[in-house]
Amino acid sequence: QVRLVESGGGLVQAGKSLRLACAHSETIFSIITMAWYRQAPGMQRELVARITYDGDTEYAASVKGRFTISRDNAKRTVYLQMNSLKPEDTAVYYCAADWDPATMEVGDWGQGTQVTVSS
Repeated sequence: QVRLVESGGGLVQAGKSLRLACAHSETIFSIITMAWYRQAPGMQRELVARITYDGDTEYAASVKGRFTISRDNAKRTVYLQMNSLKPEDTAVYYCAADWDPATMEVGDWGQGTQVTVSS
């Protein structure tokens, strides 16, 4: 049973930074694509960024240039560095494991961590 443990959310002022982390419980981490999603109140869950096993990345247009996804395969952890945060970045952020580029299906979800950006 895969466990994803997220950390790093919180309340921050606009313009500041936060770093989210998601620890994966299984060694398969090193060969799967990982992703971060977010869901704001009343909105659908959206893909924020994804990273392949070998470090290829892709970002939503709304975060490109501000957010950076990275991974440490030795620690089985994926990160989301969020800079220049805006109030519209406020959402619950979810770690997603084993993201399929063909179907965009996710194998496992984290529990979610709240990010709140005040103006």
